[in-house]
Formats: sequence, structure tokens, C-alpha cells
Amino acid sequence: MDSKCKNRATLIGLAAVVLWSSIVGLIRGVSESFGPTGGAAMMYTVASVFLLFSVGFPQLKTFPKRYLYVGSLLFVAYELCLSLSIGYANSAQQAIEVGMVNYLWPTFTLISAIVFNKQRANFWVIPGFFLSMLGICWVLGGDRGLDFAEMAANVLANPLSYGLAFAGAVIWAAYCTVTTRYAEGKNGVTFFFMLVAAALWAKYLVAGGGQMHVSTLGIVYLVLAACAMGFGYAAWNVGILRGNVTVLAGASYFIPVFSAAISAMLLQAPLSFAFWQGAAMVCGGSILCWTATRSRRPTGVTSKAVDVRE
Repeated sequence: MDSKCKNRATLIGLAAVVLWSSIVGLIRGVSESFGPTGGAAMMYTVASVFLLFSVGFPQLKTFPKRYLYVGSLLFVAYELCLSLSIGYANSAQQAIEVGMVNYLWPTFTLISAIVFNKQRANFWVIPGFFLSMLGICWVLGGDRGLDFAEMAANVLANPLSYGLAFAGAVIWAAYCTVTTRYAEGKNGVTFFFMLVAAALWAKYLVAGGGQMHVSTLGIVYLVLAACAMGFGYAAWNVGILRGNVTVLAGASYFIPVFSAAISAMLLQAPLSFAFWQGAAMVCGGSILCWTATRSRRPTGVTSKAVDVRE
């Protein structure tokens, strides 16, 4: 492959980083119009259609059984945690904070790779982990930064959203670990998205998802959110297979900052300087953890490439 094609593929992969960075703000916009459950169900339904045409439907009979069953369960659980944690947030600013909690997944993924997949790492993984956790505490502490009383008050104001976001970060790390060990090069993302849509529609019909308020703005958010998810995976697939993987992996660790900036603009939610300090710490911690594994041949996947390069 010539350098021109490789550079083009890398740019396409970087477009996925931008698309994924917009997801928090777009999910929130969808939930405000169609409700947390109904909006998420519609979003994953439309995204499944996009993936069906861009990635295609996998041949499930060729999938390793452990990956098909365990991987699909973890993927569905993660996407439910992600979408509902943002949808159930009490405000736009809280939705951004919840999204930041979810972005602990790169750090957790690396720790999981070290513990379960025998990924070798040096000392820097320890300060990297604690820096990421400190960053989240800083974000949740409000305008004063590291304030445990304020952090506790924020979490207790909506424990469901924050709990789902944290659980999602842990579940995604588990999914990455399972995929790395059992996927054998298979990509089930289209099927998994369909399962997420089915689970959300079932929740909407059984538990009740509230009334949907159809509006032009809501439909725009819905289409953009579905595009960001569906085409984000497709673009990452091109980049990770044909582009510069090192550049793409490095760029993916800045998604928390990009996401906060785009979400603040979309939702018109001003963020404090302390928030940006915490977001930078989350990014810095993830990068430190990633750097701690660079001196050795990696045995685990450390970015969202895990979904699309199987």
C-alpha cells in the first residue's frame, strides 16, 4: 500500500474519533426529544441500518461460541449503560460529567489486559491509573476541583446515571478482554447493535419509556447520533486496517476532551476550568497507562479498535 492510500485511511480513521467525540452531546439531544429509552431505541435502530449497509451482516455460524454469547452480552450491557446514563442525567452539564465517567474505559481496558491477558507493563501504569481516577474526582467535585463533599453530593443527586456510566466503563474493559482472547478475527458489531436496539425496544414496551415528542431538531439529533455511531465504527474499521494504527490509537485517548468540547457546544452547557483540569487528567492517565505498555509487544487491545478489526 502506498503512503497516499495509508494517509487517506488514517484521515478516515481520525474522522471516527471526531464522530465518537460527538456521541455524548447527540445522545443527550435525542433523549430530550424522544426520552431516554425510546430515544436510545430509535438511535440504535437507525445506526443498525447504517451498519448493515456499511459493514454488512456477519456470518454468525462462523463465530466462536464464547465470543458470540459472552461478547454480545457485554456489548449490549455496555451500550445500554452508555445511552441510559446520559439519557437519565438531570441536566446537560450532568450528562457531560456522566460521559466523562464513562471515559475511564481506556484505563480500565489496559488494567484488564494486564491482569487477564498477560499484557506486560512498567511502573507508569500505576500513576496513570490513579491520575485517571483523580481526574474523575476532579470533574465531579464541581467548580472547586477536588472536593469530596461536593463530589458525593453530585453523585447522590443522580446515582443511577453515574452508576451506569461507571459500570459501562468496567463492562467495556471486560468486552475488550473477551474480544481479544476469543473473537478470532470476527466482527459482530452490526449484529450486536441490532441486539441493543431490540433490548431497548423491549424495555420501552415492558417498562414504559414515556411519551415521545417528535420535532425537527429531535430528528436531526437522531440521524446525527446514528451516523456518529454507525459510520464511526465503519470509519475506524478503514483506519485501523489500512492507516497508521499508532496515530489512531494516540488520537483516541483525547476523546474525553474532544467529547466535552463538542458536547458543551451542542448542549450550550458552560463548563468550569476545574472540569477541564479533570478531563485533562483523565486523558493524561490513559496516555500514561498506554505508554507503560509500549515497550512490549501488546497482547491486549487498548482502544475502540477492538470492535471493528476482528
